[in-house]
Amino acid sequence: MTHRIAAGWAAAYGLLALGWTITGRGFPFGTGDSRNADSVLRALDPAVGAPVFAVVLLAAAAVLFAAGSGVPARPALVGYLFLVAFALLALVADVRLLTLAGYLPILVIGFPFGWPPVDYGTIFTWALANQVCAVAGGLLIARAAIRWRRRTTGACEACGRSAATAGWATPEGAARWGRAVTWIAAIIPALYAATRVAWLAGIPLGITEEFLAEMRRTGMVWAGAGLGSFALVGTILTLGLIQRWGERFPRWIPFARGRRVPIRLATIPASIVAVFVWSASISLFTGEGAGALYDGSGLASRIPMMLWPVWSITLGLAAYAYHLRRRPACGTCHRPENQPLPGLVTGAGPGAY
Repeated sequence: MTHRIAAGWAAAYGLLALGWTITGRGFPFGTGDSRNADSVLRALDPAVGAPVFAVVLLAAAAVLFAAGSGVPARPALVGYLFLVAFALLALVADVRLLTLAGYLPILVIGFPFGWPPVDYGTIFTWALANQVCAVAGGLLIARAAIRWRRRTTGACEACGRSAATAGWATPEGAARWGRAVTWIAAIIPALYAATRVAWLAGIPLGITEEFLAEMRRTGMVWAGAGLGSFALVGTILTLGLIQRWGERFPRWIPFARGRRVPIRLATIPASIVAVFVWSASISLFTGEGAGALYDGSGLASRIPMMLWPVWSITLGLAAYAYHLRRRPACGTCHRPENQPLPGLVTGAGPGAY
């Protein structure tokens, strides 16, 4: 089923790209949009980009249909699907997705009050919609490729378990390396948040006093504080991947107190943010303003952003470690549930929180 859904998405998006090719209109990336300054595809001529999108996606659809029909996985075909998924997640998407995720709470809460004073039509654009679609498709294709490879190598297609589980994939192994990557993934957004909180407090950390004064005059400092708050929330939630309250809801949460936290409630948001941070990292280092990263000034505000690739990778690994540590018994291969580690949640009832 996963292969057919991914194939349907690739075919639909490929046909859309074919429409861009035939009509010469609608290609949302490249030189056609002045707001693509931070996109890797900003210099891509639509006359070239549209047919490339069509060919690549329709070919991926054909491979995925073959995978869903029981054709054995070949390294070249699986590799092609992973390349397509990577391109959709890391190259088509750019920093606008992470920016939207950071500002979305402010935009939603402030909309009834007319604040912030922005034109929503310049934010929710055709290009942004295509980036969201590309991320969804990239995740679908990656998942389909993983399941196809598992099926061919004899592992369980649903959970990936095989006759012998590698030591790093056991609950104990995942707890060891997962704790380290989780702390790294939590510290980096906290460093980013510290700079924005400092600006709100009137401390020109990594910027000039003149620029801080301009930010305070225009209200940009509050937008920065919103992003900082989003980053701090991310730090706290990331630490939940290795805390007791990340496995059972604390007692102060109504209706859910003491219940097990659904695994996907933690892993899906973390994985999506990891993808957004990675695509933002590509934009940061390749966009038109990338040169400012290396001019030697304002390092205190730039170093946390330069660490975004590390943040993305460690956050994705932290979510995977959490999954490995908590994954239940498989309904397909019937291999047993991973048991909680001693000292983490074993025997802890609602009152322990």
